[in-house]
Amino acid sequence: MSTVTTPATPRLVPKRNAPLATQKRLSHATMQAITSTLNSTLADVCALYIETKNFHWHMRGRHFSHYHQMLNEQATQLFAITAPLAERCRQLGGPTLRCVARIARIQRVLDNDAQYVEPQDMLADLRDDNHTLAAQLRQAHDLCREYGDIASASLLEGWMDQTEQRTRFLSEACRDANRSSHTRAAA
Repeated sequence: MSTVTTPATPRLVPKRNAPLATQKRLSHATMQAITSTLNSTLADVCALYIETKNFHWHMRGRHFSHYHQMLNEQATQLFAITAPLAERCRQLGGPTLRCVARIARIQRVLDNDAQYVEPQDMLADLRDDNHTLAAQLRQAHDLCREYGDIASASLLEGWMDQTEQRTRFLSEACRDANRSSHTRAAA
């Protein structure tokens, strides 16, 4: 089956090259401010996803099975945020992340590339990074509400709740890890 192509009519050529048709209620400057914030948040989510998987892959110790499973679930939750966040940037008419180098340039969550990290330190690092992400999600939410972008604000609300829950679980796991190490030290 061959495909027949017809020459474009002159009036359609400009339409093909037109910018993405999006919500006209947001000015270009507003769209840029929101998508810039959402892209920074996306970079943080990507960085935290990789860090969470790193610790998932390298977890050791007495509570290996529990922590390994918890971190895998948390990584899955983080990964599930990436596409809707990127799609929202596109829906608003802005660009989104195109490469890992861009993530590295704009991420605010710090990488942990240490050769070996104690399990308790893994949990504490992830707790702190999730806490940081929650604060950044709140800032993005506030900006979206300020500009009247209720759809983006609504998406961010659910992710804020998830991030706060991950922070809580990691905080509790840190307490358990600290209790376990104190018990072993006293024995």
